[in-house]
Amino acid sequence: MFPGSLCQVLAYTLMAPALPFPALVIAYAINGVGIAMQDAQANGYVASLESNAETKMGVLHAVYGAGALCSPLVATQFSQLKHWSFHYLTSLGLSIVNTAILIAVFRFKSQDECLRKIGQVIPGKASEDSNNSTFRQILGHKTVNLLAFYILVYVGVEVTIGGWIVTFIIQERNGGPSSGYISAGFFGGLMFGRVALLWVNEKIGERRAIFVYALLAIGLELVVWLVPSLVGDAVAVSIVGVLLGPMYPIAMNHAGRVLPRWILTGSIGWIAGFGQAGSAVLPFMTGALSSKFGIRSLQPL
Repeated sequence: MFPGSLCQVLAYTLMAPALPFPALVIAYAINGVGIAMQDAQANGYVASLESNAETKMGVLHAVYGAGALCSPLVATQFSQLKHWSFHYLTSLGLSIVNTAILIAVFRFKSQDECLRKIGQVIPGKASEDSNNSTFRQILGHKTVNLLAFYILVYVGVEVTIGGWIVTFIIQERNGGPSSGYISAGFFGGLMFGRVALLWVNEKIGERRAIFVYALLAIGLELVVWLVPSLVGDAVAVSIVGVLLGPMYPIAMNHAGRVLPRWILTGSIGWIAGFGQAGSAVLPFMTGALSSKFGIRSLQPL
């Protein structure tokens, strides 16, 4: 996690001065590596906990939602200033604090060392798998690949809505420069849903909850697409965030239950990393379609 946090510090240092576009692309690539490393390790660690892992996973991803809620609020303010790139100084300050906290809490210990320190017994690797590399076991596991594809679609939808909805509101609903707050509402809903719907997941079962949330979200996307109301669309987008929120932690909880302990963190790394491809592919598809058919193609996609 520590090298990942350093990648973020470097990336935001390059972004803040508003260097030429190629430098910004390189900085985003470095930032992506840093986020992926921390994302995989954080999810793997929490999924490995024996006590209330499901609840803690919900809280972990609610905090992600809190960060995503704050970012558009900050970015919207800076976007109206001459030195818009100073927005990244805020991110740089947070990434430095993040690095300091990671050092103070984990002190460069491995995951197994941290788990032993809280009293968990770390099982050994199964003998029948001793001849296969960990990476080969991960890629050869059907469950891992199915979860990776699921997360690819989920992350793609989440990032596409959270980002492109601002353009949709500006162009289709005449939202004006404050449309960035719509994105904040979406991620605020994401944060709220990951904690508030924990009891629903337990009541009806996580598998059934996924289908219920997906159908409701599809219905609300139709509302955003077809109902020309700025306020109505803003509310609908926020509720879509609430419904999408629990889907990611549910997948990580499922991985923690069904995957062998010795490949869990590596598997979650692959699932999360492969899933991040969705955050590149679906927004790219949206941009390509909107350039030909207009931003109204966002909702059908």
